[in-house]
Amino acid sequence: MAAILAPLGRLLDSDLFYSFRRSPVTVVSALVALVCLVGAGLAPWLAPHDPFDLASLNLIDAFKPPAWMAEGDATYPLGTDDQGRDLLSAIMYGARISLLVGICAVLFSTLLGVGIGLAAGYLGGTVDGLLMRIADIQLTFPSILIALLVDGVVRAALPQEVHEHIALFVVIFAIGISAWPQFARTVRSSTLVERNKEYVLAARVIGLSRPHIMLTHVLPNVLGPVLVIATLNLGNAIISEATLSFLGVGVPPTQPSLGTLIRIGNDFLGSGEWWITIFPGAALVAMVLSVNLLGDWLRDALNPKLR
Repeated sequence: MAAILAPLGRLLDSDLFYSFRRSPVTVVSALVALVCLVGAGLAPWLAPHDPFDLASLNLIDAFKPPAWMAEGDATYPLGTDDQGRDLLSAIMYGARISLLVGICAVLFSTLLGVGIGLAAGYLGGTVDGLLMRIADIQLTFPSILIALLVDGVVRAALPQEVHEHIALFVVIFAIGISAWPQFARTVRSSTLVERNKEYVLAARVIGLSRPHIMLTHVLPNVLGPVLVIATLNLGNAIISEATLSFLGVGVPPTQPSLGTLIRIGNDFLGSGEWWITIFPGAALVAMVLSVNLLGDWLRDALNPKLR
C-alpha cells in the first residue's frame, strides 16, 4: 500500500497537479473525457440495449424521437434510428470504435515517429537527410488524403471478404502512418540537442553502444514534447476516423463508429429525424474538444517558459 500511496502523494503535491486543479476548463474537460472513456469502455454493461443484436431490433420502433418529445419512449432516451436501434446505446458502442482507432493509431504513429526521429537525430548524416526528406514529402500531403490513399490501395489489393475482416486494422494503420512526421521532427530536434551533452559523451567514452545510448539515455529526455503531441493528435485521429467512416471507407457497417452513425443520420436530417445525426455529432464534438483542451493544458503546463 505504501508503494502506491507514495507516488500518489508526490503527484498530488506536484506543480502539474496544482496547474490542473487551478484550471476549471481543464477539470471540466477531464471529467467529460472520463465520462466518454468510461461510457465507451463499459458500453456492454452500461448501455440500455445492444444495438447490434439483430434479434432484439424491431422496425416498428424506428424513428422514435427522444424521450422528452411528444411521441418519445422512455425506453429510448435519445430516440432510435432507421433500424429501431437505441441511439444512446449506438453512440456508446460507436464511441468504443472511435476511441479504439484513435488511441491505437496514435500509439502506432508515436512509436514509428519516435524511432525514426531518434535515429535521424542521433546518427545524423545520410540517415538524417534521407529520413527527414521522406518526412518533408509526406508533410506536403493532407493526412486525410494519405489515409484515403492507403485505404484505397488495400481495398484494391485484397479481396472484399478479407478486407472486411481487417478493416479496423487498415484504418488504424492508415491514420497512424499519416501522423508520424510530426513526432519524428520533434524528437529529431530534441535529440540533436541531447546528443552533444556531457552525459551522452560520457556514455560514449565508457564504450556503450549506440542503441543503448539512444534508448537508455537520450530517449527519456526527449519524451516530454512527445506526450503533448500525442494528446493533441488523439483528437485529430478520432476526427480522421470519423471522416473516413462518414465517407464510407472506414470501419465496416457491422462495426459502426460515430462517423458511421452521423452518415446514417445525415440521410434523414431533411425529413425531420434530426436526433439521428445531431446526438452522435454532439458526442464526437464533446470527445474531441475535451481531449484537445487537455492537450492545450498539458502543453502549457510542461512549458518551462510559462511557469
